[in-house]
Amino acid sequence: MKFYDFYMSNAAYRVRIALNLKGIEAEQIIVDLVADEHQADWFEALNPQRMLPILEDSDITIAQSLPIIEYLEEAYPAPTLLPSDTAGRAWTRSFAQSIVSDMHPLMGRRVRRYLANQIGASAEDIDGWYNNWISTGLRGLEGMLKARDDSAPFCHGETPTVADLCLVPQAYNAQRFGCDMSLYPTVMSIVTTCNALPAFADALPENQPDWKPMEGVIPGPTKASR
Repeated sequence: MKFYDFYMSNAAYRVRIALNLKGIEAEQIIVDLVADEHQADWFEALNPQRMLPILEDSDITIAQSLPIIEYLEEAYPAPTLLPSDTAGRAWTRSFAQSIVSDMHPLMGRRVRRYLANQIGASAEDIDGWYNNWISTGLRGLEGMLKARDDSAPFCHGETPTVADLCLVPQAYNAQRFGCDMSLYPTVMSIVTTCNALPAFADALPENQPDWKPMEGVIPGPTKASR
């Protein structure tokens, strides 16, 4: 199995957690998005969208984080990343999609680059764009979590699900850009619980081989400190 990764990619971060939770060994191939390695011909041949992450398993090539996680769930079902009941699976997928479909596309690096280079938005305007959409999204996630019937330590139940795999990277990115996370206590309680697990801590950007310090990052637990 080969996993095409970059420490700064939120989408790849989700898959790193899934691989760790399932105990799956994959060859990590770094594609430096800052150096535009995803624009290379060899990568376009692998994924015409020129986006991360990519998973290769034998003769199967899969793009997009959630389809990769769904594939891992079907091909390597233990431990499961989805609730056992239909309603629980639907809620978990809804929560994950709220991040993957509604929040992340508005705040990615290529969006910020377009705002700056093509529209001429100032750094202040781009920060305002980011803070508006991240706060809107986080308020919604906090509301979804507070509306649950229980106070489970994870997004749904007593073990991590795909919802947690999406929440933790998004919260990390929000912290990186200086968002006031005290406004979202339920979100942060779950993030703290998740990051206490080795599978989540080992997936942190600062624990990747290609890690480079990023301004504004609040570091999480490192391998050496656990």
